[in-house]
Amino acid sequence: MELEVFCILLLALMVQGTLSATFTFKNNCPYTVWPATLTAGDKPQLSSTGFELGSEASQSINAPAGWSGRFWARTDCTNRGRFTCATADCGSGQLGCNGAAGAPPATLAEFTLNGGGNQDFYDTSLVDGFNLPMSVTPLGRPGCRATACQANINSVCPPELSVKSNGRTISCKSACVAFNQPQYCCLGEFATPDKCHPTNYSRIFKNACPQAYSYAYDDRSSTFTCSGGANYLITFCP
Repeated sequence: MELEVFCILLLALMVQGTLSATFTFKNNCPYTVWPATLTAGDKPQLSSTGFELGSEASQSINAPAGWSGRFWARTDCTNRGRFTCATADCGSGQLGCNGAAGAPPATLAEFTLNGGGNQDFYDTSLVDGFNLPMSVTPLGRPGCRATACQANINSVCPPELSVKSNGRTISCKSACVAFNQPQYCCLGEFATPDKCHPTNYSRIFKNACPQAYSYAYDDRSSTFTCSGGANYLITFCP
């Protein structure tokens, strides 16, 4: 009996250890975007760190159990000897970001798979600012909630936060990115939740996208969980 119980436990651990997730990226924007991926820490990057996604197109990538990282979309990209993008460029000069993060402002989808108690943790984040709407929808696990920033924050972005091209706002900086001051970045004497609070700038993001992180300690309404083994749909311009 003890051997049988041991084998059952071993099998359960093996199954849990092999849980992976499939991320499907769907572009509902009326223009091409260039999604990018970044694995956290020193772990190997995913099979693709950047690709082109035309309007109404989709593409899937698998991530291993325990994966942690972020996704975002670059816009207005060109390749004239060097690949560059007007928003969220990762500076690699190539289609793939190859382990580099996107330059803010950028709307982010952040994940930690099997992060504790066989739970996935995920969010949409505007802490680094906004460049386009994005949503995260769990698949295959009833009861797990989607999270999104569906509004076009560029249309309500204050001039001091706006990044413009040809007279139009193409992305919106967070106050931290724009001013680099401790009260906006939750640094120094503001480095704890009881000291760093919403500001008039972060409220612009929160009012437009209530489910998304609007500043560093916006955890209560912006972190979502789902039982391990779910797959996820990442939609641009949901």
